[in-house]
Amino acid sequence: MSLTKMSLATNNLIGPIPATMWNLTNLTLLYLFTNKLSGPIPQEIGMLRSLVDLQLSENNFLGPIPTSIKNLVNLTTLYLDNNKLSGPIPQEIGMLRSLVDLDLSENNFSGSIPVSIKNLVNLTTLYLITNKLSGPIPQEIGMLRSLVDIKLSENNFSGSIPASIGNLRNLTWLYLHENQLFGSIPSTIGNLTKLLELTSDENLLSGSIPREIGRMKYLEYLSLWSNKFTGSIPIELNNLTHLQNLQLSMNELTGHLPHNICHGGSLVNFTAFGNKLTGPIPKSLKSCTSLYRVRLNRNQLSGNIAKDFGIYPNLNYIDMSDNKLFGELSGKWGQCHNLTSLRVSNNNISGEIPPELGNGTQLRVLDISSNHLVGKIPKSLERLTSLITLDLSNNKLSGNIPLEIGELSDLERLNLAANNLKGSIPELLGECVKLLYLNLSRNMLAEGIPFGIGNLHSLENLDVSHNLLKWKILAQLGQLDKLEALNLSHNKLSGSIPLTFEGMLSLSSVDVSYNQLQGPVPKNKAFQEALLSAFSNNKALCGNATGLKACAPTTNNEANKKEKSNKLVILIIVPLLAILLLSFMVIGIIYLLYPKVGRVENEPRRENNENLFAIWSYDGKLVYENIIEATEDFSSEHCIGVGGSASVYKAQLPSGQVVAVKKLHAPEDDGGRANDQNGFTSEIQTLTEIRHRNIVRLYGFCLHPRHSFLVYEFLEGGSLQKILSSDQQASECGWITRVNMVKDVADALCYMHHDCSPPIVHRDISSKNVLLDFEYVAHISDFGSARLLNPNSSNWTSFAVTFGYAAPELAYTMEVNEKCDVFSFGMLVVEVIMGKHPGELISSLSSSSSSSSSSPPTLVVQDILLKDVLDQRLSSPTAKMAEGLVFITKLSFACLHASPQSRPTMREVSTELSKQRPTLQNPFHKITLGQVLDIRSLAS
Repeated sequence: MSLTKMSLATNNLIGPIPATMWNLTNLTLLYLFTNKLSGPIPQEIGMLRSLVDLQLSENNFLGPIPTSIKNLVNLTTLYLDNNKLSGPIPQEIGMLRSLVDLDLSENNFSGSIPVSIKNLVNLTTLYLITNKLSGPIPQEIGMLRSLVDIKLSENNFSGSIPASIGNLRNLTWLYLHENQLFGSIPSTIGNLTKLLELTSDENLLSGSIPREIGRMKYLEYLSLWSNKFTGSIPIELNNLTHLQNLQLSMNELTGHLPHNICHGGSLVNFTAFGNKLTGPIPKSLKSCTSLYRVRLNRNQLSGNIAKDFGIYPNLNYIDMSDNKLFGELSGKWGQCHNLTSLRVSNNNISGEIPPELGNGTQLRVLDISSNHLVGKIPKSLERLTSLITLDLSNNKLSGNIPLEIGELSDLERLNLAANNLKGSIPELLGECVKLLYLNLSRNMLAEGIPFGIGNLHSLENLDVSHNLLKWKILAQLGQLDKLEALNLSHNKLSGSIPLTFEGMLSLSSVDVSYNQLQGPVPKNKAFQEALLSAFSNNKALCGNATGLKACAPTTNNEANKKEKSNKLVILIIVPLLAILLLSFMVIGIIYLLYPKVGRVENEPRRENNENLFAIWSYDGKLVYENIIEATEDFSSEHCIGVGGSASVYKAQLPSGQVVAVKKLHAPEDDGGRANDQNGFTSEIQTLTEIRHRNIVRLYGFCLHPRHSFLVYEFLEGGSLQKILSSDQQASECGWITRVNMVKDVADALCYMHHDCSPPIVHRDISSKNVLLDFEYVAHISDFGSARLLNPNSSNWTSFAVTFGYAAPELAYTMEVNEKCDVFSFGMLVVEVIMGKHPGELISSLSSSSSSSSSSPPTLVVQDILLKDVLDQRLSSPTAKMAEGLVFITKLSFACLHASPQSRPTMREVSTELSKQRPTLQNPFHKITLGQVLDIRSLAS
């Protein structure tokens, strides 16, 4: 046949090479690479004696290279890489004297390099990467003087690097890494003056680094890490002015770093960690603006950290930990705008943490632990929203833990241990829902463990030991089903260990010693197998655990106490039922006298005939057992949320109906029982009087000595807070959806404030209390703190609003009115727009210096562009949507007016949201927050 070239590359060919191929004896080029061909390479391939270029890469060929390969004497290119070939490289390979390029990489070849390779005098590239080749690198390799590129890495070669390697003066790449080479690098290596890259890391090489390397004036990449090199780094490395990557880590090097290591201004990657280097940081590094990655940790380097480093526009990672650096941290680190990791732990650094670090907004790791830092933790760190690890432990920091740390929603590791921090643990830490590790031990933190910690469902390690924490252990901690280590020791915690801990199957380490705890320890493996020291110095712990006394059996006295407890329950529940009955009677009278109340503009949703609940008659008895069975007696596996006074469970009833069950926590004292029951009653009383498509629907309730719970419709989308805290879910929730959510909440509040008699104030509008269905329709939930406004009462009450959403007037008055909800709604809207709690943005708002109550708020940051405040996870809004976003932003700021009288009513807000948007006078990308604040027309 006359066919001379055949290319069938990248065609998904399968099976063996067809036998008909061997008839094409005139072929000079055969390309079969990047297919799915399999089986051995047949001996018949030797019949294609005219082949010059043979490429069989990236297939599934297996077995040895056929010995008939020796017949292809005209071959200049042989690529067999990325297959499953095995066995030794045949001696016959040496007969291919015309071979220029040989690539056998990423196979399973074993044995040694055949000596016959010395015959391949025309060879320029030799690739044997990632095989199982062993034995020494043959001295004969020095005879291949045409070689330009040798890559022998990722094998099992042993012995020393042959001195004959210095004969290969045309070499530009020499890869020897990840083998078992030992001995010293021969001085003849200096003959390779054209070399660009030299790697021999992860071997067993020893001796000193040859100074002859300094003759490789074009060298760009030198990697010698993870060997056994000793002595000092040769000063001749200063001559390598083209050097971009220098990796000397994990050796036994001593002495100083080369003074002019960045003399050429090209150094990008410099790592020398894990040595015994001493002396100062090279001055040339201060002006080395090309640096991208620096690791000099785990040495004995000294010097003033404030003076030895500059501003690096490209720097991405620096680790100077475990040295002897002193001085103060410079604010210039905040100007390294591409820096993602700053580690300078375990040095002798003093002074305060510079607030300018908050400008390094790309930081993902900040570790300045184990130094001598003093002062407060700067609030500016809240700007580090990409932070994953924050470690400030083992310093002398004082003051409170800033609330702003709760803004770091991506945080996975937070370590503030061993400082002088005081005050309480911020509730807002519960917003850091991705936390895996939280260590606040060895401080002077007081008060109790906040409820927010119970929201950290990803937490694996929690240590708050050696503080001044008091009160009872949160039952919600038992819902942290991924927790592996828990240390509450050396505090002033009292009461019993909650029984919820029995369900913590992942818990393996626990310490509750040195507290004032009493009662039985949970029947949990971690508690049962803990050492006695984990329980020592408490008030009276008992149970089936190492070294503890068994708990006393139930006595008649205890039975009497139980009987009294049951009587107490009856005394509480009977009046409660009377209140409910009276409420229903009042509702019935109102319904008869004012039949339109509660039904204006919103018809009740159609009842499902198969629905097991009837709100006017349901007392829990009909489906009580179904609820218990569906939740497996309120097992943590069915829990979908935990709050301060209740937990929420998902339950599927026998009919197939899925409901949400809000179960009150078992109170540990009479005061707690009364408060929880009041909220329970308030929620029933409120929700039985309202029907609206944007208010979560109450199906029924149960009052029972063992369990008290409310049964709601189940909304598949979860809370708005959950949506916004997830990058994926937030990205799927576009601008149109978010604007509709705002309308939904506004309509519901308008109905409660203006269409119900008496008006209803929710008191706790926040993103956690806005639930979404599968179509992202928003529903207001959690009416446990809601109030019916009595026109003949002062309507004063206790503080109930979620932190960060409370109207400012509640700081000095506890009078409840609709304008409290309006303010919380404004906060919620800004959160929806920004994709996170507005925090600092809202704190920058202040009342106008004008005495007029209708003056709008002013903004310190009024020159910030609105587009920069929007949730950056979404694409820029269209022109039409931009009009809507500007308008609802105006509305939200109107709702946030410091003066309650100057805020619009929810009727006004709802009406404005239904109107057509005004056309923007300026391009959207130029609109500032100061312009958005022109809201006088909305505050009536």
